[in-house]
Amino acid sequence: MRRRDFLYRASALFAAAAAPNRLLAANSTDASRVPLGLDAYALRGMKWKATSLIKFAAEQQLDAVLLNNLNYFESLEDSHLRSLKDLANQGGMRIYVGAGGICEKGTSFSNKYGDAAALLAKGIHVAKTVGSPVVNVRIGKIDDRYTEGGIEARIAESVKVLKALKSRALDAGVKFGFENHAGDLRAEEVLALIQEVGADVFGSMLDPGNSLWSMEDPMQHVQKLGRYAVCSSIRDYMVWPSEEGATFQWTAIGDGLMDAPAYVNHLATRCPGVPLFVETISNTPRPIPFLKDEFWKGFPNLKADGIVGFLRLCRKGHAIEVDKPEAGVDQKEFDRQHQRAEFLKSIEYLRKHCGAGQKASGN
Repeated sequence: MRRRDFLYRASALFAAAAAPNRLLAANSTDASRVPLGLDAYALRGMKWKATSLIKFAAEQQLDAVLLNNLNYFESLEDSHLRSLKDLANQGGMRIYVGAGGICEKGTSFSNKYGDAAALLAKGIHVAKTVGSPVVNVRIGKIDDRYTEGGIEARIAESVKVLKALKSRALDAGVKFGFENHAGDLRAEEVLALIQEVGADVFGSMLDPGNSLWSMEDPMQHVQKLGRYAVCSSIRDYMVWPSEEGATFQWTAIGDGLMDAPAYVNHLATRCPGVPLFVETISNTPRPIPFLKDEFWKGFPNLKADGIVGFLRLCRKGHAIEVDKPEAGVDQKEFDRQHQRAEFLKSIEYLRKHCGAGQKASGN
């Protein structure tokens, strides 16, 4: 895909995304339509597999669980996958599935399941078997913007794989959810991907927390991509100026700058039924060294007006401390308990202040 064609498609989709006149902040009485779920990565320190994660989610009266990598499954045998579906059904939940990175030349691609096409085919089969309406995919991380050919080469690689498996996904009744992951893609790049592959089988795995990494205001990211969401995650965030540019850190919902009620309302009104998965990742400050020339080599087409919202957000934020274990407390055990506490705190906030969660609202 030529750069000119790619940017043209992105501009066209931006215009389409801006067409609806509802505002993110508009009041809604049906925000409780948004199903609330667990993203397995929120509890990464537990090292739990699918069965334990589903049971935990059921204990928390959640509506769904996201296993955003095939490695979460104890087995990919159909009999085991069907047993997981039954277990989720018993808890009144739905399983959502992710296959991971589909760029073989990406910095984080794994050939555990074969080449990219084989991985995606396996993801489609797993999704169909457990009843997931989507199989989430991604490129990888911000480092991929600095690989040979830049991010456009990785986008072209993704398009090729997705188109090759498009008919299989349609036959299975599964949509691809493309995730902006760890700063690899900005909103306009995801939009152009949707246009290229086709919205009939392709949407956004919306992750506004990740958009900070690529110098976007997360709520602007939601406005641009939200109507195409087929899956979504949430965590709060704080960002502030630094000597090299900025630093950001994710937080529990309610502890940062995100307008969580507006995000939930957006899902409820623009894409009802799409779950909101809590993926808390706290205690890990990350730099965005945009004052260094070499950083911009990964964003050769980005103009100054593309980061204005991000810079305004930086002015609102402030540095926050990293929580540390007390003397004598094991670091791994501290991390496990911290992750669990951040997740539960976020669930409580979303239910109490945002009306999220179908079970919490009595639906």
